[in-house]
This record gives sequence, C-alpha cells and structure tokens, in this order.
Amino acid sequence: MSTIYAVLLLGLCLPAMAGQCPTQSAATTDEINRLAQRIALWDDSYHRLGISLVADELYDQSMARLEHWQRCLNPGISPRNSALRSARGTLAHPVAHTGLAKLDDVAVQDWLKHRQDVWIQPKVDGVAVTLIYRQGMLHQAISRGDGMQGQNWTNNARLIKAIPAQLPQPLDLLVQGELYWRLPDHVQASAGGLNARSKVAGLLARHRLDPEQAGGIGLFVWSWPQGPAELPQRLEKLAALGFSDSIRYSQPVTNYQQAKTWREKWFRQPLPFASDGVVLHHSRQPAAERWQVGRAHWSAAWKYPHTQALAEVRKVHFTIGRSGRITPVLELLPVRLDDRRITRISLGSLARWQTLDIRPGDQIAIRLAGMTIPRLDSVVWRSSERVEVKAPNPADYHPLSCWQPTPGCESQFLARLNGLSSKQGLALPHIGPGTWKRLVETGQINTLLDWLTLDSAELANIAGFGPKRSARLLESLQLARQRPFSDWIKALGLPAGVDVSSTATWKLLAPRSCEQWQTEAGIGPERAARLSAFFRHPQVVALSEQLGNAGIDGF
Repeated sequence: MSTIYAVLLLGLCLPAMAGQCPTQSAATTDEINRLAQRIALWDDSYHRLGISLVADELYDQSMARLEHWQRCLNPGISPRNSALRSARGTLAHPVAHTGLAKLDDVAVQDWLKHRQDVWIQPKVDGVAVTLIYRQGMLHQAISRGDGMQGQNWTNNARLIKAIPAQLPQPLDLLVQGELYWRLPDHVQASAGGLNARSKVAGLLARHRLDPEQAGGIGLFVWSWPQGPAELPQRLEKLAALGFSDSIRYSQPVTNYQQAKTWREKWFRQPLPFASDGVVLHHSRQPAAERWQVGRAHWSAAWKYPHTQALAEVRKVHFTIGRSGRITPVLELLPVRLDDRRITRISLGSLARWQTLDIRPGDQIAIRLAGMTIPRLDSVVWRSSERVEVKAPNPADYHPLSCWQPTPGCESQFLARLNGLSSKQGLALPHIGPGTWKRLVETGQINTLLDWLTLDSAELANIAGFGPKRSARLLESLQLARQRPFSDWIKALGLPAGVDVSSTATWKLLAPRSCEQWQTEAGIGPERAARLSAFFRHPQVVALSEQLGNAGIDGF
C-alpha cells in the first residue's frame, strides 16, 4: 500500500499506526568470453572437486549456447569443448569414448528411415566410465575425461557393488557404461533429473567412498566395443557376465512410432535411475580401433523435454493491477519448455525484482509450475552490460489511483476496465484486454464508463471493427445495464472480502462510517478504512452519479 493511500485510510478511520545468432560486436565477444569463463569455472568445480555449481540440464543448455555463439561468430571453426579439456586425466582409454548426436523429432524420423536392426535404451543420466578386466578380474576404471584420457577411478570402483569385481569367466574385457545414482521408482516426467549426475561425479571425485555411498551407485553398460557383431548377442553375453541392466532396458524398434512409444513410457513410468532421454543404437558397430572422439554415426540421442530452460531476458516492463500492485514482467527470447513456447514470465512482486536485479541480457532458469505456468527459478549468469531499468514509483499507485489513462496510468486504467468486464465484475462476453486496449488507444474511452454511450458509428471509425464485430461488442456492452447493483459495485473496485446483499444500494452503503462497517462480520479496522475511502473518493462518487443518470439499478 502506498504511503499516500495509507495516510488517507488512517485519516479516515484508524488510530495512529532469456536460437538466433547475436549481433557481432565487441560487447557480444565480451559476453561469449564471460560465458566461456563461467563454464570453465563450473567444469573445474565439477571435474576436479566433484561439486556442481549449476543444475545438469542448465549446464548442458549453457554449453550448447556457447557453442552456438562460437559458430555464429566463427562459422568455419568448430567450437572447443572446455569441459572435455578440464576433464582430461592421465590414463589413456584403450578405446575412445565417442559422443552422441542429439536429434529432434524430425531428425529421429530421418535417422530411422535409413537404418534397420535398431534398438532403443534409456539415456541414463550419470557419469561415463571405462571398465577393464584382466583374466576376469577388475583391473582398471577410467573416467570418460576428454574421451581419449581420463582419471583413475579404480580404487573407488572396487567399492561399488554394482561393478563386478570378478567375472564368471576369466576374460579380458573392456566395456563402457554409465555410473548412476540409484533412484527407486523414479519418474523423470514429474521428478526431473534431481542432479543425480552431479551427485555421482562428486562422490567419485573423493579419495574414498564409504560403503553406504558406494551402495547407492549403479552401473548401466551401454557399449562393448570388442564384443559380438550384433547387439542382441552383446546384450545376452553382458547379462551372463553380470551386467544385467543393459538387456533389461533394451528394446528393438522398427519405426518412429515404436521408438516414440518407448521414449514416452520410460519418461513417464518408474525407472531405477534418472534419464534425460533415450539412445538409438544400430545393431552393428564399427571395429573398436576405428572409434574416435566425436559423434558415433551408429548411435544417436533423443532427449526428453527440459524441466528447466535457460532463457535470455530481452526486456523488463511493469504491469499495474487494478489495486495498484506493481508486477515486473520479463520478456524473453522465446524458449521451449515441455513443448510450450515461452516468451514472458512474471516475477510476482516489485520487491523480488529489486532483490534479484534482473536486467536485459541476463540469463535465467525457468520451469513450469503445475506443468502450465512458467516461473523463475534462478539467475544463472548476468550480462556485463547493466542496462538501466526504471521501475514505477510504488507511492504513485494504490486502489484509488488511475481512473483515467493519463501518462503513467495506462496500465492500471486498463486493469480497471478488464476487471469491470471479467467474471468477477459484470461478466461481459466477447470483451477482453485486447478490445479495451484498442478502444483506449483510439480515444473512444477516456473514463471508466465512456463505453456506456458507444454507438456503431463511433466503432465504424476504428480499423478492425467491422459490422459483425461492432454489433457483437455493442450487444455485450448493453448487457451491463441489466446487471444488478452488487455486480456493478464490485466491478467498480469494491475492496475484496465484502458481500453486498441483493437489497443494497449506493445510498445505503455510501454514508456508512468506519464504525458502522466494522459491525459487519469479518470486517476489521483496516478493511473498514478501505471501504470508507472507496465510497468517499471523488472519482467513485462521480462514477456513481454517472451510473444513476444512466438508469443503472441501485445508483
């Protein structure tokens, strides 16, 4: 409540009390460098200390954005993956870890059209590892690192029960897989990733696991580079050797619809681990000596929709509600989240915006509340250029301000009109914010009740208001004359929480003192002050007289 409005009430009744390519400029280059530095910090903390400073999927999106920006400014140069450089260890992988191309729905359909003997698996969200056995005994465990060299995880691997210490047969064996955090009955669609990947990375970065921690880690083997030629044989043999997750969560698919069905099932039904999508594998794979760091052409990832999206703030503006509440709204570079296109997000309160100090160019994390409403989670990083944003002065706005669309009052005045026609007001059909805004912009409405005298000739002068639209609008506006006094007084902005009886009239309510209002159930001193201020305000009094002259019942 603004200071002026509070003083008014006290005097009446109360005792003292944010993908497009960025524009090439020095500022853009600086932003790219700052993002690269931020990611390098995240990488160092994650790979060296085992501490995640950002949610996994926000990291993935930040890395994708950096690579996109780098390609935009240097089209002929492949982006350098700083994450892999910082993850590089001292042990060489006998067989390189390849990456996965990430496909969208259309690309998946194309990928499947050109392949037969395809299998699908959940894309387990963990940390990649190479396991090497000599004569059936676990010899070495190597982190993925940069794909060519990784860190020595052997000591901790020996403590993880999910990793067989000895195989049933005295084989020399090399497998690649994912160490994941066990999450019984985990539903990815509702619970998200829970940063399970970071948890495992943090544990393995320690010098030694304790038994309870080690027991929480599972293993999903997704590759046997030197195994049988066909995937079904590899899966059966892996299961016989003690790597059972692989065959349990592998299914043959012959077309896009089958793949989509399994993807949807694993997304929405319980699994024992977090997963961020599915992986499609061609049954046959190249000889292990041909594997290289990069993207394997025989496998591809089809990821799930993000539960969090990284968004760039393009503009900050402020809406003012009928009661004078100021709400900051962030306009975003359009992003997709759970198949929804999101272009703006409300911060709820001016105080929250002031605390967060969000400016154009900042990168924020958003998620859907109740699967429908986008909300701010956090500020991921800030733009180096702090654009000035001028917020409205809260002292200028309160429940009795802005009865005309004068400069600075446009937003609250429109909110008054929207409230007037809403279901909580006069319930006028076919009239929404767009209609009111157009009428105000064209000068047809300058006070709250100018629309009562609108006619078809005036509407005919407004572009877009043809005969049918004009007739429908006038018919809706005429319905207002039939509404009872109780609806009208609420539509004008009667303070919330007050029930007006069917026999009430302006002459009965307007003269009431604060003491008289407080005799009503549920009305205390502050609400009584608001009611008295409402009925005595000159603008409201003038509106009541206008309604009386128009023959509206109760005025």
